[in-house]
Amino acid sequence: MRTPSELRSFLVRLGWIEKVFAALVALNFLLLTVAPLSGWRSFVRFAAVIFGLIVFFKLIRVASKRVIWRLRYRLLVTYLFIAVVPVTLILLLAGLGAYALASQFAVYLVSSELDRRIEALHWSAVNIVRLPPEARSAAMERIGSSMLDGLFPAVDIMSRNGRETPLHYPANSSFSLPPQGWNAKSGMMLRDGRFFVFGYAKNGSDEVLAAAPVTRRFLSNLVPKLGLVSLYRRAPTGVERGRGGMQLNVGGDDVNFVPDTEPPDPEVVMPPAAWRGDVEVRWFSMLPVIPWDNPSKDSQMLLQVRARPSTAFGSLFTRQSDLLQGAFPIALVVVSSAFLIVELISLVVGISMTRTITRAVHHLYEATQRIREGDFSHRIEVKGRDQLAELGYSFNTMTERLQELLVVAKEKERLQSEIEIAREVQNQLYPKKVPDSPTLRLTAVCNPARMVSGDYFDYECLHNTRVAIAVGDVAGKGISAALLMATLQSSLRTELRASIELAASAVGDGARLANLSTSQLVSHLNKQLYAYTSPEKYATFYLAIYDENSSILTYTNAGHLPPVLIRDGEASRLNVDGTVVGAFPFAQYDESQVALQSGDLLVIFTDGVSEPENVYGEMFGEDRLSDLVVRNAHRPDHEIVEIVTEAVHQWTGSPELQDDMTLLLARRL
Repeated sequence: MRTPSELRSFLVRLGWIEKVFAALVALNFLLLTVAPLSGWRSFVRFAAVIFGLIVFFKLIRVASKRVIWRLRYRLLVTYLFIAVVPVTLILLLAGLGAYALASQFAVYLVSSELDRRIEALHWSAVNIVRLPPEARSAAMERIGSSMLDGLFPAVDIMSRNGRETPLHYPANSSFSLPPQGWNAKSGMMLRDGRFFVFGYAKNGSDEVLAAAPVTRRFLSNLVPKLGLVSLYRRAPTGVERGRGGMQLNVGGDDVNFVPDTEPPDPEVVMPPAAWRGDVEVRWFSMLPVIPWDNPSKDSQMLLQVRARPSTAFGSLFTRQSDLLQGAFPIALVVVSSAFLIVELISLVVGISMTRTITRAVHHLYEATQRIREGDFSHRIEVKGRDQLAELGYSFNTMTERLQELLVVAKEKERLQSEIEIAREVQNQLYPKKVPDSPTLRLTAVCNPARMVSGDYFDYECLHNTRVAIAVGDVAGKGISAALLMATLQSSLRTELRASIELAASAVGDGARLANLSTSQLVSHLNKQLYAYTSPEKYATFYLAIYDENSSILTYTNAGHLPPVLIRDGEASRLNVDGTVVGAFPFAQYDESQVALQSGDLLVIFTDGVSEPENVYGEMFGEDRLSDLVVRNAHRPDHEIVEIVTEAVHQWTGSPELQDDMTLLLARRL
């Protein structure tokens, strides 16, 4: 018996749906004693049923979760889905396949036999038209009587020789030769609402037509004891299909077909079922039909065959040519039975192996509970040499190395934090303030491919009338490239400061800046980087000094991509004055000059802008970059930077950058 505290705990665990259901049940019993015939009791009872169903499905859901929580029961459910369900689906597929095969094979038998008899009419007409006129009457009688012997219920043969009186078989036949313009040779035709099979031959002015009516008995006797065969003719436009008709989609249009008007034949019946599952199957076939009055008009009829699998497959297997062909159905039954037996044996073996698997998993479960509590000394007892035993060995090895992995994880976390610090330090190296120049406006952005970048840009006001601009691209990516980038930045600033101090000690203030040489600065920077960095470390570098008074930009391009100068809607490339820095101590560098005019836009970029590739391996390219900037040169500089960055992202189709991307714009005001 539950204690009050247990009852309170049970009520707390109940949801509001269960509580409402319990209240409705109690209220129903109360109304049963107070007002048993009240309408309120009916409403309460209906609501109780609804909430009871909800509670019932919730209980089933909870129970199913608890049942399949154990691996043993989960495996049993798995066997159900991997064994029973596939077998059921295979049997269903076999049934559908047998239905489709039987129906289509029945249509094939009827169609092929119908074609054979039409061909017989055609060759009869051909043979008659080739005879001399005086021999045709006897030939028509001989051929007509032979066709009536099992092939057709009735046959009409007409022959015409020029303008002579046509010959008919039989003599009282009212069938006439087709009108002028007939070119058909054989097939089905529709005359006065009835179907006929015919064969037509022509030799000069001589014509012969052999035709036979298509009746229900004729169609059903094409393949004896197969089933029922019916014909449907296409209804005229605007005529509903009516009872017994059907509608098909032909050439994208819905077409109505109506059955033949021939009265039912009591001797034409459906064969009885050979066994309980010997259901009726039916299929259709579209056949061309030629109207008698308008042979050039394309028309169609619908051939429907209703049969049974026993009759369709019976027609196939009864046409035996040897004993092996007759043994095929027996072999099929034997193989099917063997398949079922093997499937049952597999199910029993799978269930018997469940206990072995669940025992090993249970041991693993206990071991993981011990590991979760921090007991890394726990080991699983391993028996055998199968995969489950290997799993136990692997678990024991995992627990031995788990402490090592924890140490590695802590070390990785520490390195990650140091990389984050390096990124913050590198961000401090970039210039925070743009030089205040009355004639030159600078805009720059650097997007690293990783947490730290190997690209470098800098600008510094050397004096009130001069501005130094630098852009570099260190070989490689990551931490090593970022360290060389910091070295490049500090070396450049040291060289600038040393050159200014050296010039100031020798000449006056007015001449010291005029003596600054970008080629000498880059040459000194190259030697310093070569002396204090490893041989494989190098960088492309672009250094320029802009003079406010003369609007002349003096620069040295050390192996960097040529900047693009946009002037009057035209793009031109600046010079390259030497090789990369830090690779060769003896490298020599030249310097170039360009006079900037009002409205000029200088674009300095790294290979992260021009060399990203799309999915086809095609690079973005400097020409595409130049055209993009020319089209948007009238926009503000920050918009140009955003447009270029977005264009590169769309070109690669990847959210990650392939290389560090740096872009610097210098606009002459």
